[in-house]
Amino acid sequence: MTEQPHKKPNAWQIVLSTMAAAFGVQSSKNQKRDFEHGSLKVYIISGIIFTLCFIGGVIFVVSQVLNSHGL
Repeated sequence: MTEQPHKKPNAWQIVLSTMAAAFGVQSSKNQKRDFEHGSLKVYIISGIIFTLCFIGGVIFVVSQVLNSHGL
């Protein structure tokens, strides 16, 4: 898939970039695209949403495990 040189990242690319950055596996090509054509505000909001979903997921899994063991 070839990207146009000055095209803003779409919603799916923002989600993927946020997840990759959270796990520390962002490619230099995507990082360059994000910094050159992305909006800081969009990535901050995306990061906050990802973090809240991650914390919620961990809380859910832990509560399910504790409930299954009768605690």
